[in-house]
Amino acid sequence: MIHVEQLTKRFGRLTAVDNLSFKISPGEAVALWGANGAGKTTVLRCLLHLIPFSGSVQIDGRDMRRAGKVARQKIGFVPQNLTFHDDLRVDETLLFYGRLKKIDFNHTAPLEALLDRLQLQPHLQKAVGDLSGGLKQRLALALALLADPAILMLDEPTASLDVSAREAFLSLLLDLKQAGKTIVFTTHRLDEMSTLADRVLHLVDGRLQADSSPAELHLQMGWTTMLHLSMPAGSIDAALTVLGQHGLEGRQNGRGIYVSVPASKKGLPLELLYREGIPVTDFSLD
Repeated sequence: MIHVEQLTKRFGRLTAVDNLSFKISPGEAVALWGANGAGKTTVLRCLLHLIPFSGSVQIDGRDMRRAGKVARQKIGFVPQNLTFHDDLRVDETLLFYGRLKKIDFNHTAPLEALLDRLQLQPHLQKAVGDLSGGLKQRLALALALLADPAILMLDEPTASLDVSAREAFLSLLLDLKQAGKTIVFTTHRLDEMSTLADRVLHLVDGRLQADSSPAELHLQMGWTTMLHLSMPAGSIDAALTVLGQHGLEGRQNGRGIYVSVPASKKGLPLELLYREGIPVTDFSLD
């Protein structure tokens, strides 16, 4: 679905993207992951041909520089910084962007289904400026999906959302992934990458550092999470024994234990102790 060869983008003396090559198959969810300044957003802008670049970008077999207008019809884009006409209502905004995309609104069933899925129906008469951050993000997703594109590209999609809105938005993206959308998104959040991505393109200074699954990347980077498990004092020795039998090193701390686990297996200690009937009254992550 997406084929990139030797993509390079320079801003003066700065090389923001350096000889990047990768392929994305239909239905894959791929994260462009890395620290701020790694080149994630620049890659997205090149994929959309919003900025000039060297190298090759093909979208569903079409060269983005030669047939960009046709290729972009396959893509829905949600930018990080949302800009709307705040004085327009939600329904007016949908109509405005729908006309830009030449969408036939005489067939309203698909639009109704989309608004129901994104839970925007109760808000159609509200001014966009009165929407919460989470609802604005849902509106941006609705606009990206108006033409039912095969590919969805998102730039830091949950950066401005609180915890509740982030979880709800990720759930929507997971539904779209299961429905067969090809998803490409930038993120610097480990939880977001682990939840949504099938593959991770780890970028460092514009170069491809790794192309792997989230679990493989966790192992390569050696990321660990420290769990503090609270439990009755009489259960601590048994808990340490069970965890040790499975290669997890724990230590007592007050009325509980600390145990270090791979970041992708945070639930493993809880599962092991539950199987042995050892009660855990509370836990926290560091």
